Amino acid sequence: MVKAHVQDLASMGRPVKLSTLIARAWGRVLAAFGPRCPYRVGDAVVGDDPFNGRNEGIVMSRRGPSVEIGAAGGVFFYDHRHLRPQD
Repeated sequence: MVKAHVQDLASMGRPVKLSTLIARAWGRVLAAFGPRCPYRVGDAVVGDDPFNGRNEGIVMSRRGPSVEIGAAGGVFFYDHRHLRPQD
């Protein structure tokens, strides 16, 4: 049987610096207190932005504070603060 994935032997057993571990942990702490999007994928929302205009659509994806909305006119990206639930 042929394996589809073979582990890279060069990365096995490498020492990890304490400063690297602390930097990763600090990054996770900062991300926990960062802005979070209250909308889930599949929610119907209305986006109102001076650059993108007003569009009604469904949340397709989220990445940090940015939300991708699939509308009748195409796909638009909004900051989650410019969105509100559809009535």
